[in-house]
Order: sequence, then structure tokens, then C-alpha cells
Amino acid sequence: MIKISNLNIQFNKKISKQDLKNNVVNVLLFNGSKSFLTKPSWLKSTLEKFLIDNSVYKKIKKPYLFDTYEGQFLIVPLIKTTEYNSLKLENLGGSIFDKISSDIYSNINFFIDNDFYSSNLLRGFCLKAYKFQNYKSENDKRKNKMISIFSDNYINLKSSFEIDMGLIEGIYFARDLVWKPANILNPKTFSEECKKLKKFGVKIKILNERDLKKIGMTSLLAVGQGSAQDSYVVTMEWSGGKKNEKPLTVIGKGVCFDSGGLSLKPSKSMEDMKWDMGGAATVSGLIEAVSRAKLKKNVIGIIGLVENMPDGNAQRPGDVIKSFSGKTIEVLNTDAEGRLVLADLLSWAEKTIKPEFMINLATLTGAMIISLGKVRAGLFSNSNKLAKKMEECGERTGDKVWTMPLDDEYDELINTEIADMKNIGSIGAGSITAACFLKRHVNKTPWAHLDIAGVTWLNTPTYTSPSGASGWGVKMLFELIKNFDYKSFK
Repeated sequence: MIKISNLNIQFNKKISKQDLKNNVVNVLLFNGSKSFLTKPSWLKSTLEKFLIDNSVYKKIKKPYLFDTYEGQFLIVPLIKTTEYNSLKLENLGGSIFDKISSDIYSNINFFIDNDFYSSNLLRGFCLKAYKFQNYKSENDKRKNKMISIFSDNYINLKSSFEIDMGLIEGIYFARDLVWKPANILNPKTFSEECKKLKKFGVKIKILNERDLKKIGMTSLLAVGQGSAQDSYVVTMEWSGGKKNEKPLTVIGKGVCFDSGGLSLKPSKSMEDMKWDMGGAATVSGLIEAVSRAKLKKNVIGIIGLVENMPDGNAQRPGDVIKSFSGKTIEVLNTDAEGRLVLADLLSWAEKTIKPEFMINLATLTGAMIISLGKVRAGLFSNSNKLAKKMEECGERTGDKVWTMPLDDEYDELINTEIADMKNIGSIGAGSITAACFLKRHVNKTPWAHLDIAGVTWLNTPTYTSPSGASGWGVKMLFELIKNFDYKSFK
């Protein structure tokens, strides 16, 4: 039995007798050519003809529930565009869950022999089943559902799904972190959450403020100096590859709450800032997915955990600080704080880890929401090869990106008279000048920046995500790392 969310999932050999409970839904895949891909042996020919004829007559293009004299049947159409298209099958799996999400349906029986269909449909089904365990005093927990997959190939189907479970659990972890409010998930408690990954073989190292001062991460520390909460950096190391292979490094902004600092946000803009740590959540979820799946790669996740608050010790607009790289920064807006955190993490990672590539994720700019909405994340990179691979993985997994420019003319907008750079540009191109700021803290390492401000939190549900925390980026980066080839990247 595999447990995830409110689902109890089991894989069994096909049964010869029908389960006649009233709350059972039998799921059949319909290929559109007057037959089911797999069907139970107990399905009578008259009932089969009824289901097929009515599916054809109704021209169903999404899961359709038939309530018959011999039980309930959910017919799932596999139109040509879904055949061997993993993303469309995954989305279809989410649609199946939507159809039977009510507590009325407590037993769901799938009849599938095809490994590819099973894996992708179930992944989408489970991703859509996610629900954050909220803090309501009254019990609003959903009833458990028994999900049974009946197949002559059930052993292989189970093995494939168990590999997918790591990815699903990683996305769940990222979503849970983003949902938690800042009075519960602060920099200290976030670092404690990361310790849970030790049981999967991940090496965890937590750097406190004393460590960070000694290292010289003064830019990161400047962001958190107005908060009663200490700042931390957490490294999560998975050593699944060869010893001589450079680690693939992913870095996340973890501002657990962003008031804007002394450049205080308006109240309407502040209420969403519990999820300004979305980049760190994605990195943490990715490391869980990679380690659970035991990928044969060396992967390091790094997250900077701070809280940006105003008080008498907070940094002021106009302050000049020095980053780990040795470069000086004029802080003209304390609400442009995420780039100060990432600047130190990028420089430190490049110098100490010497990675094959670095990818950072951050809910960095509201300007990115204006540019791309909630469909794609903004991608900035100094490496066409890396950007191309990320674009391809994004299209395959649904975590889509759009490559943005990094022209020298944009970079010039962050020049200033009294320091090496300022932390904001002029009016316009805010997402690009933020990326240019980060680029100045990277030397020769292939690097990409993902601005995920628009995709971290969803106001409306998608095929495979409820509204709220999306877990965006875990799938795409998992796909990138799983298939990464050192030789072709040279």
C-alpha cells in the first residue's frame, strides 16, 4: 500500500469478479476507435457496447462518468494528442481526480496494462489530489480514497510509480513550505524542515549568523539585520554521481517574510509575502525528489533564509554594503532585497563548490508578473546551452519558461556614482536589471536565473495543481538533472 495525501494506492492482478460496492468508480481508458485499451474480464459485452456507443455518441473529450445498472464507470478518452505525450497524460490524470474528488467516491479502480499511461496518469492524479493541511479548528479533513490499479502488468506498474513517488513527494514538500505562514515558517524553522531530508541520504549543513559573518556574506546579512529572527544558509548535498563529476547546483531565495524593510510595502502587497521564500521551497522540494529517486547525479541545493523587517537596526535606503564577491552595492530600495541574498550565495557557491552549473530561483520582481503573468517564469542566462536545455525541460514538464534579454544597455542602468552597483535600475525593465545585478556576481560558471514571482502562487487551479502553492520548478529541474549529460554540455 502506498499512501499519499488522502489516497491509499495499491497495485493488483486483475480480478475476475466485479466490485459491487455503491461507491466504486471503474476507470476505463477509451482509445476512440470503439474499444477500451484494457478492460476487466467481468465486463459484459452488452455493458461494454453501451459504454462505447454512448462515448462515441457524446463525442467525449474529457473524463465522463456513466452511472449504469452495473455500477459507475469513468470513461477517459485518449485522443490522438494524448497518446505517448507525457504532459497531456499527466494533465488528463489531474482531470480524472477532479471528476471523482468528492468524498462520495471512496473506491477508484483503474484498469491499465500500459506502463507509460499508468505512470503519467497517476502522477497527474496524485498532484491534483494535494491539499494543504490547514490550521482550522474544526475538522475539515477529506475522507481517504482507496485507489486500486488492476493489471496483468501490475508489478512493473508499481515499480514505475514508486520512482514517480519521489517527484510527487518533492512537489508536495515545496507546496507545504510555501503555504506555511511566516509566524510558523521563519528562517530557523525552515532550516529545521530541511533536516527531514537526512533520512533520504542528504547531507545537511546549516550556517548561522556567526558562520556567515566569518565567511563574509554581508549582503545577505544586511537584509535580515532589521528582524528579530536570525538569518541562515542551508546547504543540502546529494552525492549520487561519480566522485569526479562536478555538482549541479541549485540556489533559492528564502525571504520568509518580506515587509519591504524601511522601503515599506503597502498593506495589500504585504499580505502575500509569506511566499517570498518560494525559490527556497522549490530547491528543498527538488532535493527531496532527487534523493528519493536516488538519481545518479551530484546535486547541491543552497538556500538563504532571512526575514526583511523594519526596525532601528534595519538597513537604510542609501546604505553602501559589500558583498561576498568584494563588490560594493548602494542599497537604494530595501524592498529589492532578494538579489542581495542571492548575490552572496552565487559568489560563494561558485568559489567554494565550483559547480558544473548554477541555477537560482527567486520570487524576485513584480515586474515579471506584469511581463509573463502566471503561465511562464522568466529565464535569464549567460549560457545558451543551459538555457536551451531548461526551455526543453520546461515544455516537456509544463513548468514553462521564457528567455529574457541581458543586453549591456540594461546592465548599465545599475551603475552608480558611489559604489560598484546599485540594487535597482531606473524606471522600466525591472526584472532585467535585477537579473543583470545577479549576473555581476557570477564569473565564468554557466548560470541561469529563474524569476518565479508569477508562478509560485496560483489564484486559480490548473490541471495538476489546486489554487495556492504550485510547487513550480521541481518537475522541470528534476527532468533537467535526471537527463543531464556532462559530455554534451562541454
